[in-house]
Amino acid sequence: MGSAMVGFVIAGLVLAVLTLAYVLRPLWRTRRVAGVAVIAGLTLATAMAYVAIGTPAALDNAQREMPRTLDEAISKLEAELQRDPNQIEGWRLLGRAYIAQGNAAKASDALSHAIKLAPDDPDLLAEAAEMRALAAPERRFDEQGVAMLRHAIELQPMHQRARWFLGIAQRQASQPAEAARTWEPLLTTIVDAAAAAPLRAQIDAARAEAGLPPLPAAAAASTASAQAPTKGGMKVKVSVTPELAAKIPPNATLFVIARQPGGPPMPVAAEKLPATGFPREITLDDNDSPMPTLKLSQLHRVEVLARISVSGDATPEPGDMEAKAKVSDKSGVVELVIDSVRP
Repeated sequence: MGSAMVGFVIAGLVLAVLTLAYVLRPLWRTRRVAGVAVIAGLTLATAMAYVAIGTPAALDNAQREMPRTLDEAISKLEAELQRDPNQIEGWRLLGRAYIAQGNAAKASDALSHAIKLAPDDPDLLAEAAEMRALAAPERRFDEQGVAMLRHAIELQPMHQRARWFLGIAQRQASQPAEAARTWEPLLTTIVDAAAAAPLRAQIDAARAEAGLPPLPAAAAASTASAQAPTKGGMKVKVSVTPELAAKIPPNATLFVIARQPGGPPMPVAAEKLPATGFPREITLDDNDSPMPTLKLSQLHRVEVLARISVSGDATPEPGDMEAKAKVSDKSGVVELVIDSVRP
C-alpha cells in the first residue's frame, strides 16, 4: 500500500472516529460497551472500504500531503466526490465529517446522495434517517426518515439501528405502545442480561406511557438441555451433517427459534448458544419468549428453525448453515438436521 493510500485511510479513520463519537453520544451515555463496539465496527468498515477502492485520484502526486485539519480532510473528500460522485462510502464518510463540523444539514444532504446510489441498503437507510433527524428542529424524525426506517426493517427485520430509531420516532409521535412493540424483538439479539437492561428500561418507559404493565422480569438463561420445560415448552434436537460439521468455525453461534407458522418473522421463543457439542438437545419454553405479548405456550403449533451463524449475528447471512424448518405441535422431540448453506 502506497503512502498516499495509507494517508487517505488514516484520514478516513480519523473522520470516522470523530463523527461516530458525536453521532453515537446517546448510545455512549447509556451503553458504553455497545457504543465502543459500533464505533470500532464502523471504523474498520470505513478503512476496508477505502482499501478496496484504491488510491483516490484526488490524491495525486500534488496532493499526497496528509490533511492537517478536519476542514482540509473534508475539502479533499469533497473534491474526490466532485470528480467521481458514484462513491457510496465517500458520501457516507462525508456526511459523518459534516456532523463532526456541526453541520447536520450538509450531512443529511450527503447521505441523500448515497441513498440515491443504494436505495435498498438497510444500514444506509438507517444512517440517512438519523442524519435527517439530526438536521431537523428538535432532532425529530420526519415522515421521510420514518419511511426510510420502515424500508430498512422490511429489508432486514432485525436491523438493530433501524428498529431503535423507529421506536424513538414512534415515541416522538406519541405512539409509545408501537415503540415498545418495535423495540421488544431486539431483546432476542442480546444474551447478557446486564447489556439488555438499558433497552428493557426504555421499553418499560414506553409501555408505562401507553398504560401497559412493564415487561416480566428477565429469566435466567437455561444452562442444561435436560432442564424441565415450563408451560408450553418443547424439546428440540439439533444435529449437523458430517460434511458441514467439519466446516463450523470456532466462534460460530447456534440459533434455535420457534415462531408462528406463516406468521411474522419475529420469534416467540429463541435461544442463542455456542455451535458446539452436536448433536445437542435444547429446551424452548416461555422463559425464551422475547415478546411478552405472545409466548410459546399460547400457540398450539409452531415452526421451528435452527441456524449456525458464522458471524454470530442474529440476522441470517449468506454462508450460514441451516436446517429445514419443521412445523410441530410441541409434543415429543423436534429433530432438526443442519444440512445446507444459505446462498
